[in-house]
Amino acid sequence: MSATADPTTDAVAARTRTRTLPRVPPSVAVAALLLLVVVVCAVVPGLLAPDSPSQINPLEGLQPPSAAHLLGTDALGRDVLSRVIYGARSVLTGPLIVAIAVLAISTALALLSGYRGGWVDGVLGRTMDTLYALPPLIVAIVLVGVFGGGYTLAICVLIVFNIPNSFRALRAAVVERRGLPYVDAARSLGVPPRRVMLQHLLPNIVPLIVAGFFLRLTYGVVELSSLSFLGLGVPPGSADWGRMLAENRAGIFENAWAAIAPGVALVVVTVSANFVGDWLYERVEQKRRSR
Repeated sequence: MSATADPTTDAVAARTRTRTLPRVPPSVAVAALLLLVVVVCAVVPGLLAPDSPSQINPLEGLQPPSAAHLLGTDALGRDVLSRVIYGARSVLTGPLIVAIAVLAISTALALLSGYRGGWVDGVLGRTMDTLYALPPLIVAIVLVGVFGGGYTLAICVLIVFNIPNSFRALRAAVVERRGLPYVDAARSLGVPPRRVMLQHLLPNIVPLIVAGFFLRLTYGVVELSSLSFLGLGVPPGSADWGRMLAENRAGIFENAWAAIAPGVALVVVTVSANFVGDWLYERVEQKRRSR
């Protein structure tokens, strides 16, 4: 005799699965898909680009979109679509380094400053206030313009001068949570400070770290692309969206797509990162509060 399924049990199980699966808004799904496309372009550009990004053909300069060149060519006859695809690697690599480094350093300093307090908090706070007064992009323009160093120095400068913003937000969260009952209980039981910070305070600021990562990623894309546009980032001729905007603005009337395509790509990355970051922050925060 075969066993029959209980409809009530199946309905409850289906509702449980529905509740556990996060509902992704269409706008976030589209943003995540666009980000995924950009990431794939950055990882395997050679599989997607129809031509080499550095292949020069002066006889085909500033050609409009066609079957041979879907986005046309630039002044040197290079395929615009290929350069946009290869440019994703340059545009994402630097900002990812900046975002990861900034969040790692600022999280460690915020935990130390917010939990320890005292002279440690005072020294770190005053140092961060001093750095916070200096705009990262302006400092990078000045230092890279005076000392050279290009892309590497620009990344280092942006890391240092973007730390204060993340530090202040994370430190405030640590200070707010260090007086919670479970933190006081752990401290009264003799739990070492390092363990309190890593096991009790750090998990509670993860939503802010997630949001901060995507925010820093967006800022990094804009700042490094701005430096490249000004000729202070990647070397001339590199497939970089900021550099492409600078190089192709003179021929915008012959082939507008040579300048429009990298600009649209920058907007897509920054807006999509913000959508995904905001949604992830809300999901992680809801999960934390439900514990």
